[in-house]
Amino acid sequence: MQGVTDATREDDLLAALPTLSRVFGLGEVRRRQFLAHGLMNRNWRLDTDSGAYAVKEITDVPLPKVRRNLAVLAGLAGDGIPAPAPLAADSGDLVAEIDGHGYCVLPWVGGEHVEGTGLTLDQVRDLGCVLARLHESLGRHAPGPVPEQPPAAKVGDPAKADQAAVGLIDRLRSTPVTDFAKAAIEALHERRDLIARYAEARPETDVPAGPFGWTHGDFQYRNLLRDGGQVVAILDWDRLGVRPYGEEVARTAQVQFGIGGVFDLERIAAFCAGYRSVIDLSEADLADAVTRLWWKRMTDFWQLEFYLDRQDPTFGEMFLTDEALLHWWTDRANEVQAAYAAR
Repeated sequence: MQGVTDATREDDLLAALPTLSRVFGLGEVRRRQFLAHGLMNRNWRLDTDSGAYAVKEITDVPLPKVRRNLAVLAGLAGDGIPAPAPLAADSGDLVAEIDGHGYCVLPWVGGEHVEGTGLTLDQVRDLGCVLARLHESLGRHAPGPVPEQPPAAKVGDPAKADQAAVGLIDRLRSTPVTDFAKAAIEALHERRDLIARYAEARPETDVPAGPFGWTHGDFQYRNLLRDGGQVVAILDWDRLGVRPYGEEVARTAQVQFGIGGVFDLERIAAFCAGYRSVIDLSEADLADAVTRLWWKRMTDFWQLEFYLDRQDPTFGEMFLTDEALLHWWTDRANEVQAAYAAR
């Protein structure tokens, strides 16, 4: 279950601690605390003779990619982006490989994760500005060149999405009967109806509109720490990659302000206005990104798949909440597009 450490995984960290302490120069470890809010990788706080640190055991991304991404953070920090720079091991490596596990260590930054509806409108506008400045800084400190053509954004096939829904219904029917299984099966039947009804509204091409470049990939409240009303740390750089800027703006606003099955349209408007005050993303380009995100949500089932594969109830809850948001969004598509178009 989410938030509970498996004893073997804790043993892995305990076995690695002496080496981690030595190669990163941490000193004696006085206290460790598992951080239960991570969804993918496993994270701990270590209090040591030399200070407090965040340790991440990397489980979800190839280690060469993690090394590439972490190498960018010092440059971003030099631009004033709140990106905690990782510690280098005595070998200069930013990732230590110990007994088949990869670990990175960063200075501990205090703060809290605040969902979008917990932010004032001024804080929301500032968040849009922070994302835009991050995109500008990544353009200067990118881990590689930006291709001449935008990366293709595969448009989900409605027939394949319908087949996936049927397969998930079958999987759920083979599990013990629970309230969640009943609700998920009903949601999947409703999703099949939505896909059939709106198949003609999907994006026409795999080529997204608008400017593109290096982006964070998961810029949202779970990866942002706030203190005193300000963003003090941007975390989890595992998904750094080249994407349309509009894709990250649209996704961030959806995750940050799509709470409780509805969009906070006022905050989406404030966030986009903040972003577009720094980077001139056109209304048409952003509208294309929003439509693509809507259709992606229409045709993927990743939360439910994670729930079934990992038996983690957190992903089941996410599936049902996002399902309600998808219906709300579909019924109010014009209102949502108008909010994203705000300046």
